[in-house]
Amino acid sequence: MKRIEILVLSLKLAQSNGFDFQGWFQANIQAEWPGSADAIRMLTQQGRYYALLFSHEFAMAVWKPGEQMQFLVPSATYQQRNRNGEFITVTRRPFTRRTTKTDAWEYHLQRMVVCKDPLSYLRRFLPTREDVVPATRKRPAAR
Repeated sequence: MKRIEILVLSLKLAQSNGFDFQGWFQANIQAEWPGSADAIRMLTQQGRYYALLFSHEFAMAVWKPGEQMQFLVPSATYQQRNRNGEFITVTRRPFTRRTTKTDAWEYHLQRMVVCKDPLSYLRRFLPTREDVVPATRKRPAAR
């Protein structure tokens, strides 16, 4: 998924939770509002999207306080000792985690700061079409 797609999806999520993108843009980037599409393009092309990602207002809107959050924990492989003292390789499958915290936005903002790629961290919280697997319904057989 491209940078601009992640930004658009995260902005939609934040705006659905009350984030005022136009007000934030005019207060932090430039006073003149170029329109949503141009503002997003400006943030991605000039590398100024970090100002949005690490904004407290944006983080509070993405990780709404008290809301139940759901995110994907990626698969992991690591070494561990078994009962006999031998090292074995453990492979953990990806799974969905749910959390409810009043200060979840602060926790996730801190995690995003120390992450190598903050956009990939944010991407874990954005449901997309690829993530939704359509359930196949069995139709009753005709009599």
